[in-house]
Amino acid sequence: MPHGRHVRRTFLRVGTIAALGSGLPGFLRGRAHASPRGRDEAAGGGGRARSCILLYGTGGPAQQETFDPKPDAADGCRGEFSAIETSVAGIRICEHLPMLARGAHRYAILRSVHHESSTHGVGVHYNLTGLKHAPRPRGEPQMSRRDPPCIGAVIRQARGDRNDLPASVQLPVRIGDQNNFQWAGQNGGFLGPKYDPLMLIDEGWMPGTLLPSFVPSPRIAGHRLNERTRLLESLESLRADRRDGATRSFGRFQTQALEILSSRSNSWKAFCLDDEKPATLERYGDNKFGRSCLVARRLVEAGVGLVTVPWMYLKSTRNFDTHEKHFQVMKDVLLPPLDRAFSALLEDLDQRGLLDDTLVAWTGEFGRTPKINKKAGRDHWGGVYSTVLAGAGVRGGQVWGSSDRNGAAPVDDPVHVTDFVATIYHALGYSSETIVHDVTGRPHRVIEGKPLLKLF
Repeated sequence: MPHGRHVRRTFLRVGTIAALGSGLPGFLRGRAHASPRGRDEAAGGGGRARSCILLYGTGGPAQQETFDPKPDAADGCRGEFSAIETSVAGIRICEHLPMLARGAHRYAILRSVHHESSTHGVGVHYNLTGLKHAPRPRGEPQMSRRDPPCIGAVIRQARGDRNDLPASVQLPVRIGDQNNFQWAGQNGGFLGPKYDPLMLIDEGWMPGTLLPSFVPSPRIAGHRLNERTRLLESLESLRADRRDGATRSFGRFQTQALEILSSRSNSWKAFCLDDEKPATLERYGDNKFGRSCLVARRLVEAGVGLVTVPWMYLKSTRNFDTHEKHFQVMKDVLLPPLDRAFSALLEDLDQRGLLDDTLVAWTGEFGRTPKINKKAGRDHWGGVYSTVLAGAGVRGGQVWGSSDRNGAAPVDDPVHVTDFVATIYHALGYSSETIVHDVTGRPHRVIEGKPLLKLF
């Protein structure tokens, strides 16, 4: 019997996907239980987007050094960068976003987004769900099944998984920092784990290739893999009378996961960049963020409903939380790869005819303070920040709202974050009447704000 346990443990290491936040067996379990209702039925009609790519600037990108430059700000607030003209007369953005400046006719800038918190976890949850998180006794809100679901989980329940792929994927990393592995708002919350996005969060992995755990080891491929599958089934059958329903369910989906691994389902090739031209990869940027944006394009082509791409260029802790050396880090590390990948994604989608029915969104948890601190940095600021929307009927070349001289507060057409998320839902065909069901079967409305219909 000890030998049997050892074989089973060895097999499980091969047959599960430990590098994923939500494993392949979990994805299959979710696919089996996903709601059969389509997007239009759930929404009662609405937007035209088949898919959404959400680019997430982990840490909170500075509005002043991205899409809302303030060259005339007061002393102590005015930054080091200049504003440059774009392809749209009258719209100017940061000088270190020249490629995005040339493509400004493809996107809309929202310069008056705001919410009432300057805490990372609160802002992350707000921007990924459009709702407040469940109460916490203290500290940064971490992941919880008491919270409302992220947009991707709602899509996964409302429309179901398609083409052997999950309706929602997140890559290449979780949204967190060195102190908080995963802030709230990134899973299915009270909908349950079967609606979690498939999360690829191995920091040692280079996007555009299959994770090692997607592929059986050559030592056990083919005949040996089949033999071990049968051995596992035999061992599990001996324990069938002692397993509860959840354990039996997991075993069933684990077997299906192994079948996908052994058959090399063509659907999973969407994660690979082997057939992309070198020039395409160069255009996006051969780094983790650029490659993830290119994979995101491939995933929406393959039918994935929502792809979330959190910022990761060098390492996950090197993000937009620029409390010190803000201008140096933005100029040398953050803005150039952001500019390249974001502009390439919009250009590529447009040239392929995909931008008409793919929404692209850019946000972070909040913006940065008007005042520059003593470490040449900007601190957290939920008072106002900038977001971007493109595609799926959003008219490019426009600016919604404005902030004051120093980028401290909205002046015209303020947009609460709940309205920003409601606009994403609207583009995807969902409304305030959309209903999802928690693990007990209770119905919930998950859209609180009002969509910005004039953007379309």
